[in-house]
Amino acid sequence: MVYSQLLVKLKSRVRVRNLLARQCMAEFLAEFVLMFFTLGSIAQGVTSKGNKGDFFTMFMAGALAVVSAIYVGGNVSDALQNYTGGNLTVTGPKETASVFATYPASYLTLRGGFVDQLLGTCFLIVGALAIMDPKNKGVPPSLQPVVVGLLILTVELAVGSNCGVPLNPARDLGPRLFTYIAGWGPEVFRAGNGWWWVPVVAPMVGATLGTAVYQLLVALHHPEDPQPAHDLEFIQRKDLHLETPDPAKKLECNSDSHSPSLSHGL
Repeated sequence: MVYSQLLVKLKSRVRVRNLLARQCMAEFLAEFVLMFFTLGSIAQGVTSKGNKGDFFTMFMAGALAVVSAIYVGGNVSDALQNYTGGNLTVTGPKETASVFATYPASYLTLRGGFVDQLLGTCFLIVGALAIMDPKNKGVPPSLQPVVVGLLILTVELAVGSNCGVPLNPARDLGPRLFTYIAGWGPEVFRAGNGWWWVPVVAPMVGATLGTAVYQLLVALHHPEDPQPAHDLEFIQRKDLHLETPDPAKKLECNSDSHSPSLSHGL
């Protein structure tokens, strides 16, 4: 009892009442969870030279990180220093910049990378809209994060080898800025022929395209909801009932019209 009362008092003191502030706090924590799990799995694979992680485990961790981040509201360890000998590089056999931000494969051009990110994000948004569309097959709200995570894993396994599928400006730009400040230097923006802007711009274009595709090809063609028609029919019947005179009142009116007082008045 005392414990619950203390919790009530604590909540009344620390609870943020501004809606925007609460939303920002929740987004911050969710993004931290997402990045912690995603980057942690990549760091484990890179610093162990593949002995404790590979592409599949990184993609799986990234997908599960999204699930965790959605349900919530996603560090840099000494292993990086041990792995690199304190030399933080962006390219080469012991590079570690890719732990934090994405970089294109050697065969990938900027144009190809842009198309890769545009299409990947497009299909991600199409799938996400289908999952959350109540007029589609429908996924229970409590299971939507899990299904979205599986969707992300599918996209990663399909096109992940090209550049690591950032699919989200927040996934790439923030960690890239961190590496710039933390010791990797301006090379993080020059690598890949200036690759850094592709994971920022292409996902936004792809998200817009995916939304338009789903709306134009699916959402706008759902069967009409019959409920409004029933409501209109009910209103029409109600109006008709109000306009129809009551027989008893009509009879009373007719009898009054033949009363002596009315006859003398006329």
